[in-house]
Amino acid sequence: MCNAHRVTSEPAPPVDPGAGADLVALAKVVARQRAEMARLRDAAATSAVLERAKGALMATTGCTPDAAHEELLHRAKSGNRTLLEECWLTLGSLVTTERQPAEAVDARRSATVSWEPGPTATGDLVDVLGQVGRDLVGVGSPQELAESLLEHLAPEMGADAVLLYERQHGSGLDLIGHAGLGATLAAQWHHVPPLSGVPPVDTLQAGEPRWLEDVATDRLRDLVIGDPERWRSRAWLPVPGGDTARVALGVLRRPAGAFAPRERELLRAVARLCAGRLRAFDAPREGADHDTARSVQSVLDALPGAAILLTPLRAVSGEVEDYRIDAASAEAVDVFGRTGREMVGSHVLESYPSVAGEPLWLGYLDALMTGAPFESEPFAYQDVSDGVPVTATYSVRAAPLGDGLLVTWLRHDPAERQEQRLSDVQRLGNLGWANWNLVTQEITWSPQTYAVLNRDPALGPVPLERLPELVLPQDADPLAHAIAQLVQRARAFDVPFRVEAPDGVRHLRIVAEAVTEPDGTAADVHGFMQDLTAQRSAELALVESERAMLLQRGVLQAERALAARLQHALLPLPSKPVLLAGLRIEVAYLPAQSGIHVGGDWFSAIELPDDAALFVVGDVAGHGIGAVATMAQLRFTAKGMVSTGSSLTDALARLNRLLLHSRDSRATATMVLARYDPGTHVLTWAQAGHPPPLLVRGGEVRYLGRPGGMLLGASARPVFESAEIRLEPGDRLLLYTDGLVERTGEGIDAGFDRLADAVRDHERHGAGALEALLGSMLPDERRDDVCVLDIRMPDGDRGGD
Repeated sequence: MCNAHRVTSEPAPPVDPGAGADLVALAKVVARQRAEMARLRDAAATSAVLERAKGALMATTGCTPDAAHEELLHRAKSGNRTLLEECWLTLGSLVTTERQPAEAVDARRSATVSWEPGPTATGDLVDVLGQVGRDLVGVGSPQELAESLLEHLAPEMGADAVLLYERQHGSGLDLIGHAGLGATLAAQWHHVPPLSGVPPVDTLQAGEPRWLEDVATDRLRDLVIGDPERWRSRAWLPVPGGDTARVALGVLRRPAGAFAPRERELLRAVARLCAGRLRAFDAPREGADHDTARSVQSVLDALPGAAILLTPLRAVSGEVEDYRIDAASAEAVDVFGRTGREMVGSHVLESYPSVAGEPLWLGYLDALMTGAPFESEPFAYQDVSDGVPVTATYSVRAAPLGDGLLVTWLRHDPAERQEQRLSDVQRLGNLGWANWNLVTQEITWSPQTYAVLNRDPALGPVPLERLPELVLPQDADPLAHAIAQLVQRARAFDVPFRVEAPDGVRHLRIVAEAVTEPDGTAADVHGFMQDLTAQRSAELALVESERAMLLQRGVLQAERALAARLQHALLPLPSKPVLLAGLRIEVAYLPAQSGIHVGGDWFSAIELPDDAALFVVGDVAGHGIGAVATMAQLRFTAKGMVSTGSSLTDALARLNRLLLHSRDSRATATMVLARYDPGTHVLTWAQAGHPPPLLVRGGEVRYLGRPGGMLLGASARPVFESAEIRLEPGDRLLLYTDGLVERTGEGIDAGFDRLADAVRDHERHGAGALEALLGSMLPDERRDDVCVLDIRMPDGDRGGD
């Protein structure tokens, strides 16, 4: 198999099982297009044959083109022949005037052109001759002519070989075409001297057919071609008939005995048809390209392996569009299963449709342009054999030959592939094998062993007992001891060791075992050495990383414990609801359950000097000691400012400046401040980037509209606004941090809706402890702290808006 569809310079990955079928489908599409083009070429060639025949009649009779056409139709009808067959007979009757007087020409033409089928020419014989005539249109060389004739004559008369010899001026006969003969025999009989007793020579000299039907007599009288016992009957016919013939047609059969009258008549008719075809070849047979192709084909016939001769087909611009196969060895095969000479005349893109644009195609072009041979890297090719994809590895070489390319394929045999795979395994695994014969003292190392040990191959391998000299001193004794145990007791070992290298210390291992004599003495040692530097470095890095992680985790856990104690001291939680300025206050604080940091959520609920109440809920960005410290700073500062008479908005502005000028200038926080006047029942509140309070009144749940105010620590000139609401008996107001409503992958508005629904459901079933509400709102694992301040006005208080 010499198809080359897929090319890569690296070992090929597994091939998709459907790839081979896709290529066959593509090839069939190309083949259909080629077949259509061939049909159009045949139609054009048939027209050309008809025009030539008409021209011959016009030249000899002086008639008009229409009259010549009518004459051909009349002769074909009278002779029970096809029009194309009649054209070939007409062209075959032409004889060069230099070789024969005009009278003989006229007589011969009359005898030939007016030939009628004999009494034995049945209808099936006429059909055979018609098919031969049609197929002659597609014949482009004497070689193709011989192959076409054998294809038709084999079933009709048992023909086994066909030969075409051409008369050369004074130098005998040359074999110009053959089929079924074999490459070796064709090479032996490629030229026949002009001697009597040689059947093709005698046939051309006499101008009459020769029928060799008695092998015992013929071998004594004539010099027969090939083994007389192989072909026991032969026929030689002049083409065209008469002593002016230039070509001898030979038909060789295996059976002995005479040719039947029908067979003789068929051969005479075929010879007449061949005369026209030989005269009408589009290109001279003596051209240099044909001679080269014929010579190369003779060589390829006798050689093993897959090889083809390619002739480039160029566009008007000079660019190569395709290649024509002009010669092919017997082992060459294309995607249609054609082999050897069957491929001659086909095009590369027909035989190997997917090669266009691939590295192989580019290599062909490079060889044509530079004149230097192209050699491909090994590549994988998938063929389909009996419907089963088969993958093999090939290399291709394309060498310029004349104006074309001689392309040869080399399939890598399993032993070479196995050796290549072993080399690839050593390279990829960064290991090499070694062998020490303790009896002959022969030592063999693979090339990769030298690379692993960082040893110059020119220094050669090292005896087994001297191997410890190559390793670091601290590793030499363990390795020497393992080697001694292997040699003395045949005890296999797997020992790590280190060697110095330009890139640093390498971590290696050696695994070895011994092959022993019958008495247990070690006779041969084999094993491998592997470079584990990368793995060892990764292991050390992993150990170091784990040590650092454990240390960091200990630090963080200690920090969490400290922060938790500090937070508990700063935010003591009441064990039960408290009354403050006539309001029932319940507080909940839940730390995050994931992570080891303590958050910065906080609250404050205190009574002010004027009997009013201050409520604060805040959230410092971040976790840990820093967040707890910032929380404490904001909590106590806010209480102090409002207690000394500062308005809520002024307190927020000062807290913002405090964060901007703190040690950690990047600290930010959100906050909601609320001041309740028990005399008027008015709650004044302000916020800094914090979620809005949730109000429950008369069964209705809604969020309060937030006054202006941005995140603390985000701007040097923020604007804060305040709002008021008069609380009524039965009102419930929730102040909370964002940990209550935020969930991963969910928008904040969805969290607000979820909280409102939970509170509404909580109220519908009777407002109980805050713990029940939080249980329905929060997932099992919280990623953030949650702080909630639940403010309720008892039903007994009365007030108006």
